[in-house]
Amino acid sequence: MEFKASHMYAPISARKARIVMDMVRGMGVNDALEALTTTHRRAASMIGKVIRSAVANAEQGQATGANELFVKVGFVNEGPLKQGRLRYRPGAQGRMNPYRKRTSHIHVVLGLGQGGTKDKKKNRA
Repeated sequence: MEFKASHMYAPISARKARIVMDMVRGMGVNDALEALTTTHRRAASMIGKVIRSAVANAEQGQATGANELFVKVGFVNEGPLKQGRLRYRPGAQGRMNPYRKRTSHIHVVLGLGQGGTKDKKKNRA
């Protein structure tokens, strides 16, 4: 059984959020939430909210607890630019420099079972 949750148009670039998502993918839900609370990255709170939302979806429909769930799939896609356009900032010698306010879509799928281990050396043996 799978339980999904997503955060659309999160105000962070996908590249920054992917670093945190790669850290928690494959972990148990309790371990992932604990790791996110000790991580000093802005995406950690956003991903934590999405995981908590997926856990709430699991508890609402089924009689499953957070102890049985793990992060089966987690990915971050690029969203549109804020207001759908480039913005401009004053630059040197009277020019203007463009900049992009990026957004991202954060998706999490939780599965039942133990989940994989994060230590790749143990998986090879």
